[in-house]
Amino acid sequence: MATDGRTRVTVRDGQWGFAFLLAYIGAAIYFISRSDGTFWAVILGLLQALVWPVYVVYHVLLAIGA
Repeated sequence: MATDGRTRVTVRDGQWGFAFLLAYIGAAIYFISRSDGTFWAVILGLLQALVWPVYVVYHVLLAIGA
């Protein structure tokens, strides 16, 4: 059996990517629905949807006193 020196790598991260996509869509719907509907408010809602886990971690750390 001859080999050409290449190694095959299989990445199985598709399930997490789909979960993160659903979380982003849900957060975007939430933040956009809370905005006043102007263009920049919608853009801000999309940006907040990207970073909402940071807010969650921050408030959890505050709650546990870390």
